[in-house]
Amino acid sequence: MEHSNKTAIQKAVKLVHLDLKGAPPRISYFAQVFPLFSQLGANGLLVEYEDMFPYEGRLQVLRANHAYSKAEIGELLELAKANELEVIPLVQTFGHMEFVLKHKEFCSLREVTTLSNALNPHKDEAMKLVQEMIDQMLALHPAARWLHIGADEVYCLGEGEESKVWLSHSQNHLSKLLLSHLAKVAKHVITTHPHVRPLIWDDMLRTMEVSFLAESGLGQIVDPMIWYYSPDLDVKETVNLIEKYQHGGFSRLWIASSYKGSTGANQCVTLITHHLDNHRQWLQVVQALPEGSVELQGIALTGWQRYDHFSVLCELLPVAIPSLAVCLQTVQHGDFTEEAEAAVRRVLGISDMEIDKYVREDLGTFPGCDIAKLVTQVSAYLKVTVDNFLEGNRFIGGWFSQYHRKHKFVHPLLVQHFEPEAHEMLAKWNSVAEELKEALARIYYPDAVEEWMEEHVNPSLGRIRDLVHDIAEAKGDQA
Repeated sequence: MEHSNKTAIQKAVKLVHLDLKGAPPRISYFAQVFPLFSQLGANGLLVEYEDMFPYEGRLQVLRANHAYSKAEIGELLELAKANELEVIPLVQTFGHMEFVLKHKEFCSLREVTTLSNALNPHKDEAMKLVQEMIDQMLALHPAARWLHIGADEVYCLGEGEESKVWLSHSQNHLSKLLLSHLAKVAKHVITTHPHVRPLIWDDMLRTMEVSFLAESGLGQIVDPMIWYYSPDLDVKETVNLIEKYQHGGFSRLWIASSYKGSTGANQCVTLITHHLDNHRQWLQVVQALPEGSVELQGIALTGWQRYDHFSVLCELLPVAIPSLAVCLQTVQHGDFTEEAEAAVRRVLGISDMEIDKYVREDLGTFPGCDIAKLVTQVSAYLKVTVDNFLEGNRFIGGWFSQYHRKHKFVHPLLVQHFEPEAHEMLAKWNSVAEELKEALARIYYPDAVEEWMEEHVNPSLGRIRDLVHDIAEAKGDQA
């Protein structure tokens, strides 16, 4: 049984999740990394476009400033095909609809008037909107065999005024409301695109009674993707959940792990061992499943770029490629074996993996490794270096306080105890910042570059720059 299930996950579709709702790479970067994904064991992509998709007509307002063009989507698909990576597009259709419902043109379709996260399932116009998004998405993905329709974290469902009225009737309940909407969306997919099978995130189904799931018939038209991203995944509990879904009518399923973007909304660097252990737990789940119980379709290795549409960026893709490589090879070999580690080292040009460290010295020679190195340097040393200098230097604290700086005076002798170091520090980090900015610009669009620099570089760099400026002004006033 164990050998059979190991073989099952090795034969399953192994998807690299590309979360494009934050720091979407230029297509030219995909040309560089898709071959790596394939060499490391991936054979598919789960592409979450959100506002990077070139929606048309009344949906054009959903596009981000640097949304991909139709030609670029075609180029992405050709690159994927050339590297034997099957593309599964993802379009949200219930929860996480902020990128749609934040716009005034569609705000009337919110479940709760003041919140843009969830769609109102009672409005016919809401279903028309979802259908239009799906149709445009699949029109540009004619070879797709699956479409992920999201449906995770549908917060505040049932709290809208129309839902409250609907739920006041005794035969109605929240599970029915959710399942009804999902069924409508799924039926549209399979009716208008018979060759496409819908996938959904499973979290909204977890607490439902088996009878509700079975009666809904959802298992006949949808496959759930069971997600859990931490190393503390409970194997027995997850196996029980899978068996519950089986009894509820789901005969095929997907699982979802994480290689980045699940350890903190503003996380900058990736601790590989955290994600490796998550994959080891998932492998145990697969091995523990009764043979022949359910058909494992595939595993999606998720790499979140934002926790939601309004949150800050988490780890950039190049920073997490070593983690992705380790996780893919772990799935491929059934553990992070010597053979798996050797493959990662070879493909990424890394001699020392250091999987249990946030700050790794050897970051390889793979495309984007320069960003990984510079981001690690900034994350580990910039803020702490500046803070220690400004708050730990007794001459700054004693002879160039905020009061001194405000009134522009400084001791002409004691300033020598911190001015040279301030200039040296500013020059060093200015150089690092410029190098990082240039490296980011080769892969990312200007808004992503600006956001990362504003969040992680400019605050600390600005503090030391202001100090140097204030020293010069104070000395000038006393000349």
